Amino acid sequence: MRGAILFILLVIAIPAAAERAASIDYEFVARPAAVPAEYDGPGLRFLAMRAIDGARVDAALWQPAGATTLVLSVHGSGETFHANPNGFLGKGLAGKGYAVLGINTRQAGQRVNTDNFLEVRRDIEAAVYTARALGYRTLVLQGHSLGNIQVQFYAATNWEPDIKAVVLTGMFGNLPWKSRHVLVQDENNWAQLFDAAMKGLREGKTAEVMPVQMNWITGQKVPMTVQHFLTYRWENSSIADGTYWIRRIARPILMVRDDGDVIVQPFEPLMLLSAANSAGSLVPSIKYVNLPNSRRGPAEHGFVSNRDTLIETVAGWLKEQKL
Repeated sequence: MRGAILFILLVIAIPAAAERAASIDYEFVARPAAVPAEYDGPGLRFLAMRAIDGARVDAALWQPAGATTLVLSVHGSGETFHANPNGFLGKGLAGKGYAVLGINTRQAGQRVNTDNFLEVRRDIEAAVYTARALGYRTLVLQGHSLGNIQVQFYAATNWEPDIKAVVLTGMFGNLPWKSRHVLVQDENNWAQLFDAAMKGLREGKTAEVMPVQMNWITGQKVPMTVQHFLTYRWENSSIADGTYWIRRIARPILMVRDDGDVIVQPFEPLMLLSAANSAGSLVPSIKYVNLPNSRRGPAEHGFVSNRDTLIETVAGWLKEQKL
């Protein structure tokens, strides 16, 4: 009897082996065929990361010798880490001595307008933890266009001390307001989108493309999923309002717009600037730079005529921040 009791006590005293519920993994991989040779820069390598929910996140890492600060770069709507401006900006900053980790989020390429805003944070999170695993302890978050609001959200809700600054390029102000009143400009289409989204939500089909497409400023119709519309575009449920998130970022911020940009209107960065400077804002400092450009067009949203100026502007501000 005493032996049995002793056995039971030993079993209780010995802790069970720890189990892993989830993880973030990364590995270096071969160069993707789609990456143009023009983006080759200091120490360029490519990675495949797995976010905590299992989603794959492809990435490019520019890693110049001796770099201690890493810029984590998030692309715009349906773009990639090698699209403009993130591709040439990554190479350019690497040439200035900064490591750059550019990622493809789950709304890259053909997955455009299919994602749930709240899930993209997992892609950024995977990149942040990968950067730390690679030895970087000074991080800067950079987001372009749609990536600007994803970076704002992450910075506002993650206060880790190694995240030192935020850079926003081609940044809009309030995406749900912009979607309805600037992009769509059609209340019938807007109502049909909402009805289709709510029907899909009730039926548990949030990841499916809606039968109704969204009007766009260029005249074409844009397909999107229920979850994209509700988390990015619909005012009552969207998380993509920069005027809300920017004032909650407790880090220095740089905003840069190309004056030739016809996608982001001149007043939109001012909405963000006003919010960041409002009473009670957590932003310690913010700088807004509008780069002169006599050209006009959608391509200027990607700073195609201001490549060197954009690189110098971002690198110069990072230097001012002693990063």
